[in-house]
Amino acid sequence: MLNLRLVFAFGLILPAAAFLLSFFFPQLLDFSATQSSSPESSTTATTSSSTMSSVRRAAPLIFPAKGRHTATVIFAHGLGDSGAGWADAVERWRQRQNLSEVKFILPNAPVIPITVNNGYPMPGWFDITSLGAAITSIEAKLNEDTAGILESRKYLHSLIQDEVAAGIPSERVILGGFSQGGAMSIFAGLTAPFKIAGIVGMSSWLLLHQTFKQHVPEDDVNKGTPVLMAHGDRDQMVRYPLAQGSERLLKAMGYDVTLKTYSGMEHSACLEELDEVEAFIKARLPPKGN
Repeated sequence: MLNLRLVFAFGLILPAAAFLLSFFFPQLLDFSATQSSSPESSTTATTSSSTMSSVRRAAPLIFPAKGRHTATVIFAHGLGDSGAGWADAVERWRQRQNLSEVKFILPNAPVIPITVNNGYPMPGWFDITSLGAAITSIEAKLNEDTAGILESRKYLHSLIQDEVAAGIPSERVILGGFSQGGAMSIFAGLTAPFKIAGIVGMSSWLLLHQTFKQHVPEDDVNKGTPVLMAHGDRDQMVRYPLAQGSERLLKAMGYDVTLKTYSGMEHSACLEELDEVEAFIKARLPPKGN
């Protein structure tokens, strides 16, 4: 569990650490297990049959709305992490009483072999072949796991469709995430065949930039959907120029993107950034009242 008195831990577990975790504590990376409920956070873990795919994964961690449920935020974790890793952030947002009508869903990525982790399995939304100094610009990011990205997009879309089936309009759903999860949220959100309320990408980048337009539906229904990107300028995992290049490419395609920069921040999240995200959620998902 993250301690918000400190800076958030990396959403990427370093290869050696991940190997040690998988060797000594395999239960931590057991993707067939489900998240248990927590009395402190009033969460429940559920798996809907409509969200199951060919990839096995743990059930999402769910924080029900404190009041009448009128909106949902789906927030995807980074490489090597889990939905539970962002529970403290959700609790922080919930305790301020500004988002009482919002349900939070923290999905879990499947455990898959990760090339940059010497092929050892770890939770990931798609395979990654290089990190950090190896990728210094968005144009240099060419070798991407298209199949894995599209599989995870399908899963995230299914979570939104589950909310719609439960009576929440897609226009009342925000898709967001950190690092790899943020990259997935930007891609899945902007290429969704239904309108959503907003997109948050923390310490992330634009996926499949060379073929991006091929994945956008013909009506480009999310062309005007606000995208909040947030990035530290000292990020050594997902370099800041990737965020800048992603913003530039998305704006060139006509998307509504805002990039917030945090001076001195590395591959992590700070309290100021969490407050920015909370303000974005509140603005995009205003309460409906009784």
